[in-house]
Amino acid sequence: MMSRTIRTTVLGMAVAGGLLGCSASPPDAAPAKGMVLGSLAFKPCSLDSTFGRASLEAQCATLQVPEDRANPQGRRIALNIAWLAPEKEGNFKPDPVLFLAGGPGQSAVDSYPMLDPAFTKVREQRNVILVDQRGTGDSNLLACTDSEGTDVSAAAMGAHAAACARTLSQKADLRHYTTTDAVADLEDVRKAIGAEQINLIGVSYGTRVAQQYAMRHPQQTRSIVLDSVVPNSQPLGNIFARNLDDALAKQFAQCTLTPSCKDALGDPRAELDALLARLRAQPVSVTYRDAATGEQKQGELNADLVAGLVRMYAYMPAAGALLPKLIHEASAGRYENLMALAQMLQSDMSQSMAMGMQLSVVCSEDADSMVATAGDEHTVLGNRMAEGLAAMCAVWPKGKAPADFHAPLATQVPALVLEGEFDPVTPPRYGEEVVKHLPNGRLFVLRGQGHNVIGAGCMPKLFTEFMDKADARALDASCLDKINYVPPFTSFNGWEP
Repeated sequence: MMSRTIRTTVLGMAVAGGLLGCSASPPDAAPAKGMVLGSLAFKPCSLDSTFGRASLEAQCATLQVPEDRANPQGRRIALNIAWLAPEKEGNFKPDPVLFLAGGPGQSAVDSYPMLDPAFTKVREQRNVILVDQRGTGDSNLLACTDSEGTDVSAAAMGAHAAACARTLSQKADLRHYTTTDAVADLEDVRKAIGAEQINLIGVSYGTRVAQQYAMRHPQQTRSIVLDSVVPNSQPLGNIFARNLDDALAKQFAQCTLTPSCKDALGDPRAELDALLARLRAQPVSVTYRDAATGEQKQGELNADLVAGLVRMYAYMPAAGALLPKLIHEASAGRYENLMALAQMLQSDMSQSMAMGMQLSVVCSEDADSMVATAGDEHTVLGNRMAEGLAAMCAVWPKGKAPADFHAPLATQVPALVLEGEFDPVTPPRYGEEVVKHLPNGRLFVLRGQGHNVIGAGCMPKLFTEFMDKADARALDASCLDKINYVPPFTSFNGWEP
C-alpha cells in the first residue's frame, strides 16, 4: 500500500484520532486557577475539538525526563501532560486512570477527547491523566515532512526515511524513543503525581505500552484495560495484509448474505480485486470535489490509494458499510466519490501520526518480522507495506529492546481485554492469546465492531464497573448482546429499510 498514506501511517494500528489539541485558555475566558498534583504544578488548559463538541477543561503541565537514561546529564525531554480532575466534590479514589494512545505515533492529549464519553462515569471518582508519549504531540514531536513524489518503491521509502532521520537527529537521539523508554517515562509520571498505583487503558499500540508497564511494574499497576490488543509475543512487521483480508471477508459477507445488497452491488471482494488490478495496470485521472474546500480538483487514483482507503474504512463499521457501494461505483467507472474520500482520509492521517516516533518504535522492536511472503502476494495490501517498512528500518537508528520484550504478559493484575469481531488489524484471536496468560483477565469480543471498541454499546458501563471493582469476571456482559451489525449501504442514502 506504500502510498503517501503509508508514509505517514506506517502502522496505522489505531483509527485516526480527531485533530484535537491541548491549548491554553483563551484570553477572554474567566481566569482559572492552577492546581497541584503530587510534585507537579499544572495550569488551566483546554482540550479542543475541531469536530464541533465542546472543549474539555483540563490542567496541563510538563515533566522533564532524560532522553537517554544511561546518560542522565544529557539532553532532556519535556513530557506534555494533561490532567482531567473530577468536577464534583466527593470521596475520590487515589489511583488515577492513564490513557495510552495508539499508532504508534498518536498524541494521547490530542486523541483523548473523542473517547471522553466512555470515561464520563469513571471521571466522577478518578483523575484521568494523559501523557503524550515521547516523540508525539508536544513531547518533542518527531514528525517527518511528507514527500510529494509518486515513487512508492521500497528504495524510495528507504531514501525518504534516511532524509527524515537526518533532519530529526538534530533534535533527538532516535534510538531512545521506544516503548521501553515510554514505560520508564510513565513510571516517572506516576511518581511525580504521587500515585501508589495506576490504572492503564491502552488502545491499539497503547496496549503494548500497557502490557510492558504491567510486566515491569506489577506492584504499581492496579488494573489494565486492553482495547484492540496486540500480544507482546506478536511482532508488528508482517501482520497487516492477512488480518485485513480476513476482516474484509467477514465485513463483505454482510453484503453477499443480504439479498438486497447482493442484487444491487454484487460481490464486493471480486469487484475490489478487479478494480485494484485495473488501477495497478493503469491509474486513472479523476475530477472530484475536495471535501474540505468544496473546490473541483484533479487527481490520480491508483491502487495504493484505494487499498489505503479500504484498510482504514475497515477499522470502523459505519464507514466499512459504505465500502461495497464505493467499490461498485468505481468498478463502473464512477471514481469521484472514492477519490474524494481517499484524499480526505489521506490528509487527516498525515496530520495525526508522528512518523519519526513510529519508526523508532517498530524498527527497534519489530524489524526482523518485516518480510514479504508468498501468501500475502494476492491480498489487498500485498507485500508493499512489509517491503517498505523493511527498507525504512534498514536506515533508521535503532534502540535495544529487553531480552524478554516479546514474552507474553503473565500477571495477576486484573485485566479487561476488548476486541472487535471485524477488527482488521488486531483480530479477536489476539485477545484470546493474551487472556490465556492472565488468570484475572477476561475477553469481550464485540459483535460487528472494528478497531477501538471502548465506546461501543454498553461498553462504557462495563468499563466503569471494572474500574470500580477491578474484577472482570464479575461483570454482567449480557448487555453487549444488544449491539447489532451495521447493515451494508446499498446506496449513498444508507441501507435498505
